[in-house]
Order: sequence, then structure tokens, then C-alpha cells
Amino acid sequence: MSSILIKNAEIITMNINEEIIAGDIYIVDDRIREIGQNLSHAADKVIDATGRTVIPGFIQTHIHLCQTLFRGQADDLELMDWLKQRIWPLEASHDEESIYYSAMLGIGELIQSGTTTVVDMETVHYTDFAFQAIAESGIRALAGKVMMDKGKEVPVRLRENTKESLQESVDLLEKWHRYDDGRIQYAFCPRFVVSCTKELLTNVRDLSATYKVCVHTHASENANEILLVEKEHGMRNVVYLDHIGLANERLILAHCVWLDEEEKRIIAERGVKVSHCPGSNLKLASGVAEVPSLLDHQAHVSLGADGAPCNNNLDMFNEMRLAAIIQKPVHGPTAMNARTVFRMATIGGARAVGMEKEIGSIEAGKKADLAILNLNDFHVYPSYDIDPISRIVYSATRADVESTIVNGKLLMDNRQLKTIDKAIILKESNFAIKRLMKKLENVAF
Repeated sequence: MSSILIKNAEIITMNINEEIIAGDIYIVDDRIREIGQNLSHAADKVIDATGRTVIPGFIQTHIHLCQTLFRGQADDLELMDWLKQRIWPLEASHDEESIYYSAMLGIGELIQSGTTTVVDMETVHYTDFAFQAIAESGIRALAGKVMMDKGKEVPVRLRENTKESLQESVDLLEKWHRYDDGRIQYAFCPRFVVSCTKELLTNVRDLSATYKVCVHTHASENANEILLVEKEHGMRNVVYLDHIGLANERLILAHCVWLDEEEKRIIAERGVKVSHCPGSNLKLASGVAEVPSLLDHQAHVSLGADGAPCNNNLDMFNEMRLAAIIQKPVHGPTAMNARTVFRMATIGGARAVGMEKEIGSIEAGKKADLAILNLNDFHVYPSYDIDPISRIVYSATRADVESTIVNGKLLMDNRQLKTIDKAIILKESNFAIKRLMKKLENVAF
């Protein structure tokens, strides 16, 4: 049994009343045992959090760890060119080591910026090595191999046989799902409708129901993407996914920038979860998702950074600020206020992955997934009479995260990573991308 006692903190609970309290947090093993004032329990680790703010760990519901190595390699392109010219050839060049170090590079960045849970979509091959990185690092994740069994402008290396894609996914699920008492979970990850046959998607629908796991895919990110889907299927993305029975409470849709009213209604009525990725949508010139309208429809919306080559960081502070400010020119200054956005980054993310009873808020009995912030610096002062959530969303940065705890374990303590060797990961990441870049000219289509 291990224990941590956090003393004298400002605690942003995000419980049902969204209380902000002063006090202590007592953690035993992987759970929060008690929250109160002047707790005096003996503990293996005591953290003096005087002047610090403790928040629920951020939950990012759309990430590509396999793409972290590609940061800066695909700048200033729109989505389909970005995929065809750079990302798909780079993914086709991956090997076991490059996947591992790409995942570790991303996870290190995530831990440093207070993210404790990710929904991760890998590439076609070597996903087992990404799972190994997730397991070693201690981060919480829903992850799966990407599935692609259709497409004319896709590298040969990424073109899958439908049955083999399904079998490989099930094999990974049976190996990794519920690993470490559920810290790692599997999600089926068909890339998007353009890359997937109806046979693949309907099988994913059935497997998701059988295993009771999430499906994580892209939808309606780009206007041209929708034209491709309409040309082939005679209906828009979300309508098609609903038509084949995939639109349900286990479905997590990344982006949803270009939705019509029927699609918004389907998303809300079926309980589909939307992952809003403002940084990626802006950089790829995809557009601005109509998040206020989705919220008006009572849809579930959370946040994600997407991948490093389309953002170019995995920083939830950046995503929160963008999610808030990009809506205000159209919808007014009160649209997407700080508390709404912070809710999306924490308990909203927990709802997206079906874990709101376990993570997303600081409450006794829940998993101990927390971040400790030091908001004592020029860029977040003065602090007098300001809502601390507003300070975090509009002023704080990832450099303000001092410690990150997942499952009751310190993954970063006073800015020192505990499960990742930073020097090795940085060194090996440069070696890996250099190797992949040399392979690009030999990628077959």
C-alpha cells in the first residue's frame, strides 16, 4: 500500500457543485481516500501545496501519439494534402522503435502539461509498441490501432485487408484492454469514413457492442472530406455513421467542424461524444466547430490537441484558451466562458470515455488523477478576487504544472519526470525521425 498526502492546497474539485475549497487530499494506492482540512494521516509522501492549486488531471479525447515524431514535418497544408503528401507516407515509414519513441515523446509532453488521460489513435502497424510506452509511462489511455481498408492514394504499407485489420485489432484488445486494473483500455479506431469500407465499419460496430468498448474516429473535419463521403454514400458523415448503426454512446468523433442541424440532432440524441480540437482545426484551415450550437443541443463535447504535426503541441492549456476565444467574435464575449471550457477539459472528458464515476473530478473514492499547479508568477498575477478557473483557462501555461499524479502515482514531481528518461527520449526521437525521413523516397503507392 502506498500513500500521498497533499497539504494546504486550493482544490478545484469539479464535483457536481464545482466547489473550490482549501484543504488537504489523502491518497491511498490509486484512489482519493479523503478530502478535508488539517488531515494528519501518515503518508509515504507528503506534498506541501501551500500557495498551489490542485486540479483534476486533464483528459484529452483525441491524440495521435504515433505522429509526435512528425512535429514540424507537415506544416502549412490543408487536411487532405497534409495526409497524402506527408502524414501517410511518414506513418508508412514507421518501425517498432520509432513508434515507441514517438509515443514516449508525446506522453512526456502530456505529463508535463498536466494531462492524465488520453484517447489515442495509432497507425496501422506496430501499435503494440505504443501500448508498451503507455504501460511504462503510467499515463491513463484508451488507445487502438488505426484501421484503413480503402483508398487509392494511400501508401501500400497502410492498405489493409479488412479481416486482418479486424483480427489485429481484436488481438490487441485481448492483450491490452483493462491492463493495470483498467488504466489502459482499448478503443476500435477506424480512421474515417473515406478510408473504411462498410464491411469494416459494421464489424467495428458489432465488436464494440460485444466487448463494450469505445469507437474512436474522425468525422466532418474538412469540407472536402464531406463531399467525398456524399459522393460515395449519398449522405453526410454523421448521417452515414448513424445509418450503419455506429452512432451511439460509445462513439467518440474527433473534430465535427462541418455539421448540419440533422447531424447535431443525431449526435445529441444518440449520445455520441464530440472531441473538439481547435488548435488542429485552425492550423489545417479546416474551420471552427460550432461548439456553442452543439452544447445548445445538449451534446457531450470534450477537448483534444490532435497530433503534433497539426498543432504543433499537445498542450491542454492552449486548447482551452483557443476553445474559449475563437467563438467570441461570432457568439459574443460570454460564449464559451472559462468554466464551460474547463469542464470540457476535465469531467467532460471523463464522460466522453464513460469514466465520469472514476476520473474527471477530485472526490473521495475516485481515482487519484491530479495535477498540481504553481500559479505564482507574473503571467497569472494579480490573483486577488479572480476566479481561479478563469486564471487557468486564460492565463496559465503548461510550465505552471509542478506535479502530475495518475492512479495515485507521481509521474512528475516538482517538474521532474519519474517514469520517463527525458534525455534518452529526446536523443532517440531525433535518431528515429532522421531514419524515417530517409525512408520517405522509397514509400510505395
